[in-house]
Amino acid sequence: MNCRIFYHDKCFDGACSASLFMRFHRECIGTASSFDYRGLVHRAGALFDESWFQADGENAIVDFKYSPSPRVSWWFDHHLSAFLTPEDEQHFREGQVNPDGSPGPRAMREFFNPDYTSCASWIAHIASTKFGMDVKPLAELIHWADIVDGAKYESAKAAVEMAEPAMKLTMVIESAEKSELVQKIIPLLTEMSLQQVLDQPFVQELLGPLMERHRAGVELIRERATCERGVIYFDITDQPTEGYNKFIPYYVLPEGTYNVGLSKSSFRTKVSVGTNPWTKKPASELANLAAICERYGGGGHARVGAISFPVDREADARKAAMEIVQELKESEQ
Repeated sequence: MNCRIFYHDKCFDGACSASLFMRFHRECIGTASSFDYRGLVHRAGALFDESWFQADGENAIVDFKYSPSPRVSWWFDHHLSAFLTPEDEQHFREGQVNPDGSPGPRAMREFFNPDYTSCASWIAHIASTKFGMDVKPLAELIHWADIVDGAKYESAKAAVEMAEPAMKLTMVIESAEKSELVQKIIPLLTEMSLQQVLDQPFVQELLGPLMERHRAGVELIRERATCERGVIYFDITDQPTEGYNKFIPYYVLPEGTYNVGLSKSSFRTKVSVGTNPWTKKPASELANLAAICERYGGGGHARVGAISFPVDREADARKAAMEIVQELKESEQ
């Protein structure tokens, strides 16, 4: 039997979660003779197509929104905005607990906790506490998934200058033009150290050009970004990119509390909204960015979120970005 793992594409935690789930399934479940991977991205319109899910194997979704499809065998997520609709959330809740209070039919197959910094650490917790898996050999992977997804770097300099192997791998994964590259990396993440993965020839051949592009991205955002009343804003839609280091705004304008960036890739126009991880403001005074992005059809975490628009709706994306900029400026008063 094959197990197909759907994961958040172009995302370090998504790749780590897919790799960790594969190892968990192999060691603790043992019903799959093979695994394959399908990357998922947040985009305008439907996120899932029922035909993607195998009818004669298992399907797992990690680090991505919930699907009520009866073909989905496993689901792990940690995003505040994990459910596309109230009906999806109700479907999940009904599968967790029966009317008599006993565990529901999907209580040991679907797992959600937005308090976890990364989905990889959430999978590791469930695998170890509910299935008895030894996750100690994966400590480095889990540690860096938490740092990368939780923006827990010691400084903007550390996040942007990328001395650590995990940071360089994050750049490779986030910049991948095709999912096949990430799918080649996924099986290695729980079998090798991050440095060994980075040292693979197919990764190394991409690293030099990506570092050059990264440095150009720093300069582009330095040139475009402005900061007013604690809100950084920049628009680089005229320079299409498949991704950029999301800490660059705080590297070039460290005084900003929030940043709103407008960018365009091959398949979407994106509004990225973030909170400066090094802000001195108390958490109680910070805006919930997931809630703001959800109003425009996006989502994310309390401190970072995004909204995807079709490529041809750049004007709508810009309008949303400017409205969010204004709302965040007002919250800073």
